[in-house]
Amino acid sequence: MYKLSAFVLLIFLFAQCSDVQPEQTAEIKTANFTRYVVPYIGTGYHGHVFLGANVPFGAVQLGPTNITQGWDWCSGYHYSDSTLIGFAHTHLSGTGIGDLGDIIVLPTTGEVNWTRYDENVPEKGYMAYYSHDDEKVQPGYYSVWIDKYQVQAELTSTKRVGFHKYNFKDKSAPAHVLIDLDRGIGWDGPVKTHIEQVNDSLVTGYRYSAGWAKDQKIYFALVTSSPITGISFAENGNFINAKDADGKQLKGTLNFGKLEDKELLMKVAISPVSTQNALENMQAELSHWNFDAVKEAANDAWNEELAKIDVSIADDEKMKVFYTSLYHTMIAPSVFQDVNGDYRGADGNSYTDESFTNYTTYSLWDTYRAAHPLLTLTQRDRVKDMVNSFLKIYQQQGKLPIWHLMGNETDCMVGYSAVPVIADAYFKGIEFDTELAMEAMQASTTRDDYGVKFLKADGYIPADKENESVAKALEYCVSDAAIARMAKALGKNDVYEKYKARSESYKKYFDKETQFMRGVMADGSFRTPFSPFRSNHRSDDYTEGNAWQYTWLVPADVEGLIELFGSEAAFETKLDSLFMVEGDMGEHASADISGLIGQYAHGNEPSHHIAYLYPYIGKPWKTAEKVRYIMDSLYLAKPEGLCGNEDVGQMSAWNVLSSLGFYEVNPFNGQYVLGSPIVNEAHIALNNGKTFNIKATNNSSDNIYIQKVSLNGKEHPQSFITYDEIQKGGDLEIEMGPKPSETWGVKTEDRPQSGE
Repeated sequence: MYKLSAFVLLIFLFAQCSDVQPEQTAEIKTANFTRYVVPYIGTGYHGHVFLGANVPFGAVQLGPTNITQGWDWCSGYHYSDSTLIGFAHTHLSGTGIGDLGDIIVLPTTGEVNWTRYDENVPEKGYMAYYSHDDEKVQPGYYSVWIDKYQVQAELTSTKRVGFHKYNFKDKSAPAHVLIDLDRGIGWDGPVKTHIEQVNDSLVTGYRYSAGWAKDQKIYFALVTSSPITGISFAENGNFINAKDADGKQLKGTLNFGKLEDKELLMKVAISPVSTQNALENMQAELSHWNFDAVKEAANDAWNEELAKIDVSIADDEKMKVFYTSLYHTMIAPSVFQDVNGDYRGADGNSYTDESFTNYTTYSLWDTYRAAHPLLTLTQRDRVKDMVNSFLKIYQQQGKLPIWHLMGNETDCMVGYSAVPVIADAYFKGIEFDTELAMEAMQASTTRDDYGVKFLKADGYIPADKENESVAKALEYCVSDAAIARMAKALGKNDVYEKYKARSESYKKYFDKETQFMRGVMADGSFRTPFSPFRSNHRSDDYTEGNAWQYTWLVPADVEGLIELFGSEAAFETKLDSLFMVEGDMGEHASADISGLIGQYAHGNEPSHHIAYLYPYIGKPWKTAEKVRYIMDSLYLAKPEGLCGNEDVGQMSAWNVLSSLGFYEVNPFNGQYVLGSPIVNEAHIALNNGKTFNIKATNNSSDNIYIQKVSLNGKEHPQSFITYDEIQKGGDLEIEMGPKPSETWGVKTEDRPQSGE
C-alpha cells in the first residue's frame, strides 16, 4: 500500500486537532439560479441521471445507491426505487452501462449485520428503505432520513472530497459507519481492496475493480470528527480478522460507541493515484469541519456556472427544465487528477502534469453532437483541457479516446468521435498542439479495428464482414470530414485530399431506389431482405437504430445528402415522412430507440440533428415546428422528464441550445442553425468577457415561427449564426409570429452550409 509521509501526516493531525479552519467559500456571489434546478428530472424512465451532491465537473459524485441492479439503475439510483445500501462517492450520469459506485458508506446503529439483504426478509440485512418525502436534494447537497437506523444523513462535496453529516437520533444505540468496497454499480466488481485504520480518526484504503472500466483504481482517505473506538471486518455476513485469506478487506465497520452529541461528521477524499494524494486533496480542499460552509460553496459553484447563461422564460416549468438541463451538462466530464497534478494515465502509469487539468468520462459518440459545442460557448478553458486530455490519452494508448472512463478505454460505441471535438475546438480558436492533434487524429483513423481495415482497402465496410457497418461508416465519414477541413486550414493538402475522399464514402450506402442508407455486401449488392423499420440491437447494420434514423447521419455534408435524393423536394418529402411513419421495429429492437415521433427517435443521439435539416432546403419553419414540439413534449419537469438516456449531458445540451434558438448541425463548422427559441431573453457570458444577448419578441406557445432576425441592429436574413459572431458579443433580436415567414431564410444564399 501507499504510506503516508511523516510530514503529511503531521500536517494532517495538526489540522484535525486545531480550531475550525477559515471557511472556504466562493468569491463570486451570483443570482440564485440553483432554485430552478430539479435534480429528480431524468431519474425516472430511462434517463439514468446521477442524483446526489457534487460540484461542476467534480471528481466526486456523492449520492445514494439503491440495492436494485439493471439497465435503469446505471447511475445506481432510480426514482421508482426506495432501497438504500449506502452512499457511493463515484457515479455515472445518464449512461447506458452501469459502473463506478465506489466506496459505499452507510451510517447505522445497534448491532451490525453485514448480511446484505434477504429477498424474503430484507430488514434482516444492513439495507434500509427511504421515502422521497424524506429526501432533500439541490445542486451540491443531498439529505435523507434513514428510518431503520434513525439517522438524518446529509451530503455535500468539493471537487475531490465528499463531506458527510450524520445526526443519530437514537440516544442509546452505539453508532457505526459501514464501509463497503464489495458492491459497485452494474458490471463493476472488486479485484483488490484494502481498509486500514491509521489512527483514531483516519482510515485509508483503496479499491481496484473491473467492469466496464476493466482496470479501475481508486484510493481514499476517510477522516471522522469523533474518535473511532474500533474497526472490524466482515465477509459474507460474518466478522473476520483484519486480513482474510487473500488479503482483501471488502467490508469494514467503524465503531464510535455512544456519541455524546449524536452528530458525526466525516470527510472522504479520493485519488486515482494514492492514499497520500487523497489526503493531500483533502488538505487542499477541505481542511475545516464547517459543513454548512461547504454546502454553500457548492451551491455558489453551481450558481457561478449556471449564471453563464442567464435566461428568461415565461413558463416557470420550462425555466426549471432549462436550468436542470444546463446543470446536467456539467456533471461530467469529471476531473481525474489530484491537486498536485498527479493522474493515472491510459497506460496504467502515474503522471504529473500541472500544465492542464486532466478529465475523464468521455461519452464521445453522444457528446460530440451538442454537449461539446455547448461547452465551447461557456467553458473554453475546460474545452482546452479536455482536448489536451485527449492528446495525452493518444500518447498513452496509441489512439484518441473512444469512450474513456477512469483511465480506461472501454471502446464503447462506434466511430472515432474525439476527432470532431478537436476540429471544432481548433476552428473556434482554442489553442493546443495542432501538429500532435493531426498526428493523433490520423493515427486513430488508420487502425485496422472496427471495420477500418475494410474502409482502407475497399473504400467501404462490407455488411457481411463487419457488424454495424452502416453506423460505423457514417460516423467515420463525419470525423474524416473534420480531419479534411482541419488539414486544409493547416495547409496539409495531401491529408486534405485523402480524408475528403474518405468523408464522401457515405454515398456508397445510399440506395436510390428505396432512398435509405443500407448495408452493402462484399459483392457490392445491398443486404436483403430489408426493412427500414427493423432493429436488432447491436447485431445488424446500425447501432441502436434503423434505416429510417440512420439515413440522415451526414451532418458534415447535408448538401451532398440532398443531391443523393435527386432534388430538394424528394429530400423534403422523405424528411417529412420520418416524423410521421409508424412500423414494427421487432422484438430485438434496441431499448435506446425511444422518444419516438414517427420514426424520429429523440431518445438516442443519431437523431439529434435531424429536425434542423429543413433550413438547408429553405424551409426553416418546419424546423421550428419540430423543435418546439420536442421541447414541449419530451423535456418535462418531472422524474420521467427525459425520453431517453441522458448520456453524459448530450440530451440536456440539445435542449439548452434549442431553447436558446439554435443548434450546430455540423459539429465542427461553427454554424448554429436557427430554430425556435423558447427563451424570451438570454445573456450568454462568454469567456472573453463579452456578452451575447438574445431577445425573442412576441414569443409564445402559438408564436413559434421566426419572422425576421437582426444582429446588432442590422437585418440578418440568414437562418444561422456563426460562432465567431457570437464570440464578438452583441445583440441578436428574433421576432416571432404565428405563421411561417415567406421570406426569412428561404433564399439559397441565406441557408446554412454544412460543407466547406
